[in-house]
Formats: sequence, structure tokens, C-alpha cells
Amino acid sequence: MIEATRSDWLDILEHRMARGEVDRRAVLKLMGALGLTASAGALSPAWAQQKTFTLVSWGGDGTKGFEKALATPFAAAAGLEVKSDGSGPSEGAVQAQAESGKISWDVMDLEYFSSITLGKKGYLGEIDYSVVNKDKVVQGGTHKWGVAVGYNSYVLVYNKAQFGDNPPRTWADFFNVEKFPGKRTFPKWMVGMPEAALLADGVKPENLYPLDLDRAFAKIKALLPHVVSVWSSGAESQQLMRDGDAAMGTLWGTRAIIVDRDTNQDVTFDFNDAFYAPDGWGYMKNNPAGAEAANKFIAFAQDPAIQIDMLRLIGFGPANPEASAKVPDDLKRVNCTQPEHLAKMHLIDMNWYADNYGPALDKFVALVAS
Repeated sequence: MIEATRSDWLDILEHRMARGEVDRRAVLKLMGALGLTASAGALSPAWAQQKTFTLVSWGGDGTKGFEKALATPFAAAAGLEVKSDGSGPSEGAVQAQAESGKISWDVMDLEYFSSITLGKKGYLGEIDYSVVNKDKVVQGGTHKWGVAVGYNSYVLVYNKAQFGDNPPRTWADFFNVEKFPGKRTFPKWMVGMPEAALLADGVKPENLYPLDLDRAFAKIKALLPHVVSVWSSGAESQQLMRDGDAAMGTLWGTRAIIVDRDTNQDVTFDFNDAFYAPDGWGYMKNNPAGAEAANKFIAFAQDPAIQIDMLRLIGFGPANPEASAKVPDDLKRVNCTQPEHLAKMHLIDMNWYADNYGPALDKFVALVAS
């Protein structure tokens, strides 16, 4: 799923650059926050002496375009030789590199639950919490081998014209096709959908985990006749809602923000009953640049200013609670990690996904394809 998410972020940035909405300096800062290239700033002597530091993200044509336009000047500003590897730090790729003994990666932008799995297998270095500040991470964003990069959300988006003064507000509403008629859409990546189905079926939030997949999938199966499309990319989800093909949908918050803005809130959302989850920094055990450099980079990426840039440019919620007080008023409505929004959202259990995601996703894909 994370490859699709990263490609989606890059697509968002390219779209905004084409429209002249992106400030070049802000994007340069953001490249470090996304793990697409190195970040300028106070570099430790150990880091500077290393000369080469490899950040690993999720590649694709979008990444290549951004590297050509932005990575070279950004690396020059940092005074380092920075290697941006876009081959994708999947669990299999990390394991293969670790077991080969030929470690070439330093810091990686990992699916948060993958960082848990890989850490337990002994492939990741431990986060040094004397360098990285746990207090600068929202609840649910730290563990032994990983730290939240930032937070995305999974929200209910709806067409205001169709529902007037009585819009859907909960996942029970999303599944109630009699009271709220119209076509639905949701992601093929599954995350958040079993939780939504169970909440709609009467499960209390505190009892969601471990997920009862049989019960959740039965609820989803009953909804399928009312689903116009199971989307596979953020751009597709945005188009389905903007063009009116779906009356409501489950979207990544990053895309919900765009469609909300582009339609002047004719297609909109809020964070009531929504889900939120982190993506995570992690680094290879015995990485070439060393654990000190990796931890200092991760600590640098906790800078609230960088994280607010991530929010402004792609809608990714800051992981650092200090950022919420500094978020401009015009962005607070769309920031999933504002305290007032977190109070009415549900944190996705990354430990459950670390143990169960692969087999569960296979069953989900088979269900929605049936």
C-alpha cells in the first residue's frame, strides 16, 4: 500500500507545481521530510564525514522527475553526496539486503507496520530516543525500531448536493444505503475498511482489535452491489468523487483535501469517525552511514516547520504535536492531527497489521473481486 501512497503524494506535488501553487523553497524542505532526498540543516560531524547518505523511498516516474528538478540543488545546499534510492523498501527487499550482508541503505520510509515486522526479525537498527524525541510524536507513532514520519487519515467524503442538510457522518451512515442512497467507493488496500464495517455493525471502538474479519467482510460484501468502483490510486478516488460517479467514498485524507478544495466544498468531509495512522522512519541495522547519522536525520525531520510544509503541500498531518499550535488557521480544518480532530478519530492498530496484513489483504482482494 505504501508504494501507492508515495506515488500519490508525488502526483499531488506535481499537480500543484503545474498549477503554480507550490513554493520551491518549501518543496526543497519537504523532500527531506518525505525521504526523497537529504535534508539541509545542522549536520553532525559524523554525518558530514560520511559524505554519502542513502535515503530510500518508493520511486516511480514521479520520483525521477522530482529528483531531476529538485534533488540535485537540494543535495548541493546540504553539502553532501546524497543518494536517493527509489527502489522501494518493501519487507522483502529489506530482508534480502540484510541477509546478504551487503548493506547499502541508511534511512528508509517504511510502512509503519512493516517497520515493526522487520525490527522483530532483527533487520533494523534501534531508534535512539536520547536523540529522537518521543515527546515530538503523536500517540501511536513510536516503537523500538521506528518513528512516525507523519500521519494520513481515512475519511468519509460525500457530495453535499445529494444529501443537503442531512449528510452522512459516521460509518454506520456509509453502510446505510436506504437512508443514504447512492453509489460508494473505497480503496482496494483494505486498511480502515474492516474497522469501518465493524463500527457500522455495532462494534464499539475500544473493541475493534483484534479485527473480526469474517464479520467485517460479511458487512462489506452486502455493500458491494452499491459500490461503483474499488479504487487503486488517489487520483482515481478523487475523480470518482469530483465527477459524481460516487455519492460518498472512503478516501485518503490527502485526496479528500484536494477534492474539497477543487469543488469549493461541494464534495467535502470532516474527521468525525475517521481513522488515522502513521508512516514510519526506520534504518538498516549496520547501515553504512552509522546509527548516529540515521538517528540525527530522523530527529531533524521532527522539525515542526518541515512537517507543516508536508501538511500544506500534500495534506500529511504533522507527527510532532508542537506543530499543531503553529499550523496556520486556514489549514487547521484539514489537519488530521489537530487535537480537536484526534479526539473524534480512531487510531489504527499497527501491531495488528504487522501480524495480519498480508493474509487479510489477500482475502479482501478476493472478496471485492467476486
